[in-house]
This record gives sequence, C-alpha cells and structure tokens, in this order.
Amino acid sequence: MILHTQRLLRSYQYWTGETLLDVQGTPEAIAEVLFYAPFVLVSHGIEPDPILNYGNQKALELWELTWEELTQMPSRKTAEPMAQEDRNRLLAETEAKGFVRNYQGVRISSSGRRFLIQDALIWNLLDEDNQRCGQAAVCYKHRFL
Repeated sequence: MILHTQRLLRSYQYWTGETLLDVQGTPEAIAEVLFYAPFVLVSHGIEPDPILNYGNQKALELWELTWEELTQMPSRKTAEPMAQEDRNRLLAETEAKGFVRNYQGVRISSSGRRFLIQDALIWNLLDEDNQRCGQAAVCYKHRFL
C-alpha cells in the first residue's frame, strides 16, 4: 500500500505539476496522512473491468464500505447504471489526456445513497517505469441528493 500511495502522489504531480498533499516524512507516515486526508481519494487498476484498489477514509465513509469491500468492487459500481456512459467517457478522456479537472457527476453508495461529486480531478496512475497502471480521482466537494 505504501508503494501505491507513492504512485498516487507521484502520478498526480507528473500530470498536473502540483502536489496532491504537502506532507513530509517517511513513506509510511505519508501513506497514513493520505489515508486520513480531508478529501475523497480513490483509484482502480487496469483490469478489463477495473477493480478499486485504494480508497482513503473519506472514500470509505462516502461509499459506506469497508476496506475489504472497496478493494473487491469493480469501480463501475460507484456510479448508477444510467451514469455509466458519462463515467466511461470521462475515463476515456482521462486516459487520452492524462488528467481531467473540474469533473462532477452523480455517484451511489453501497446502501443506495446518491451524491454529487464536485470539483473532482481524475488522473492516470503511472508505475515506476512510467507505464499506465490505473486511474485515480480526488474529490474536494460532494453533496447528497
């Protein structure tokens, strides 16, 4: 997980030229601060039906999931079936451009609560060889519908 959080931070800076979180310390300490950060952060891999592989505490609370549930769930299940086309367009645009800013869209929690994510940024995750290994999203605002 520590390696993954380093990928999240490094990839964010690679695409945006900005830092996701201004924090210093050991990789373990940085991973802990990121997990408890005041924003929602999630990522998924590059499987044909991508599986979520990270969600910080805010993401777990918002989607009403445990870590084990989140990391076994296809990321498409974060959105309602009728929002899949919009979500798929967003992910394709992110894959082509590297990142997309100011996204907003309706998502759904595990209990069926609908919410609007706002001011989100989605970016491609890169491994240590700068090969795409997933996508991540950070969301600073949301409201329940």
